[in-house]
Amino acid sequence: MDFFSFFRKKQAPPSGSVAKDRLKLVLVHDRVNCSSQVLEMLKTDIIKVISNYMEIDTEELDIQITQTQSEDNNGTVPVLYANIPIKSMRKTNRDD
Repeated sequence: MDFFSFFRKKQAPPSGSVAKDRLKLVLVHDRVNCSSQVLEMLKTDIIKVISNYMEIDTEELDIQITQTQSEDNNGTVPVLYANIPIKSMRKTNRDD
């Protein structure tokens, strides 16, 4: 391993590919008729419910609508993607 490579800055992805990814997200949101306000309300509700059972890292939380291949391979369908880092489980009354 080159010692000096440790100190080099990592290359950012080309701005064209970042713009393309953002455009894909906008198109998916538009196709499922989900505005950014609705997505934020959904995100807030998910955080509220999950927080009853576990402590989560809201700074690293990632919730978005993307597309995936349909089960019958007949095109793509929108999916809700949620990456929710869990810090710890909360003790509930049911744990007794």
